[in-house]
Amino acid sequence: MFDAATILAIAGTFLLAGAVKGVIGLGLPTVSLAVLAVALNLTNAMALLLVPSFVTNVWQAVVGGNGRALLRRIWLFLLVAAVTVRLGASALTRVDSSLLTALLGLLLAAYAAANLLGLRFGVRTRHEKWAGALAGLVNGVLTGMTGSFVVPGVMYLQALGLPRDALIQAMGMLFTVSTLALAFALQANGLLRMEHGVLSAMALAPAMAGMVLGQRIRKRLSEQLFRKIFFLSLLALGAYLASSAFGG
Repeated sequence: MFDAATILAIAGTFLLAGAVKGVIGLGLPTVSLAVLAVALNLTNAMALLLVPSFVTNVWQAVVGGNGRALLRRIWLFLLVAAVTVRLGASALTRVDSSLLTALLGLLLAAYAAANLLGLRFGVRTRHEKWAGALAGLVNGVLTGMTGSFVVPGVMYLQALGLPRDALIQAMGMLFTVSTLALAFALQANGLLRMEHGVLSAMALAPAMAGMVLGQRIRKRLSEQLFRKIFFLSLLALGAYLASSAFGG
C-alpha cells in the first residue's frame, strides 16, 4: 500500500488538477498524470487518474446540447481512439518504463508548445473521416503507452473548427472513452490493483473540491493569463519528465 505521505501527495495533486480544470475547463487528467508520473511510476499514475478523470469528463461529455451532432461527426474518431488503447498498452509490459515516461514528457511538451505558439490546423469536411480515423489510431496507441489523451486527439478536434462549447463537449467525449479504454487495458495487462481503485475513488473528492475552487478563481483571474501559465508549467514539466527519465 502507499504510505500516508504519498496519499497526501496524491490528494494534493488532484486538488491542483481539479482547480486547473475549474479555471480553464480542461487539464485534470493531464496535470494529474504529469505530476504523479514525477512522484510515482507511470503505470501507478495512469491507474490513479481513472476515477476522477471518468467522473469529471463524463459530465463534460453529456452537457452542452451538442451530443447528437458531435457523435454523428466524430463517432469514427472516438471508436478508433478507444479500441486502439489496448494495442498501445501492451508496451507497458514490454518496453522500458523510462522510455515511456520520456515519451509522455515529449507529448506534454509538444501539446504545451503548440498552444503557446497558437498553432492551429484545419481539416476540410471531406477529409474528416480518414483524418479522424488516423488521429484516433495515433491517439489511442499513445494513450495506451503513456496515459495521455491529448496528442493528437485534441489537436484534431480543434482542427474541426468547432464552437467553444462544442469543442469542450467533444474533448469530454474523447477523455471519457479514453479513460474507460485505459482502465480495461490496464486490467488486461495486470496493472490495475484493488488499491489503485480505492485510491483513485478517494482522489475524486479533492478533484471535485479543486474544480469548485477553480471556478471561483476564474471569476477573479484572466482565463487567458491562467492558460498561459498552465501551458508554460506543462512545458517545463514535460521537459523535466523527458530529461529525468534518462537520468539527465
